[in-house]
Amino acid sequence: MDKDRIAGAAKQVQGGIKKAVGKALGDPKLVVEGNGDEAEGKLRSAVGGMKDAMRDALTK
Repeated sequence: MDKDRIAGAAKQVQGGIKKAVGKALGDPKLVVEGNGDEAEGKLRSAVGGMKDAMRDALTK
């Protein structure tokens, strides 16, 4: 598993927590930051998945 996939998953969790706290506190800025962190995490995870796929294709 690529380190980008791990970091992406962590960023998604962080974003989810920010979003939940923002909703609970009624802080729209925190909700938006959480959405951004989740999107960044998904993108980074996708990049890691592509790296894994390329690595697997080259080793076979």
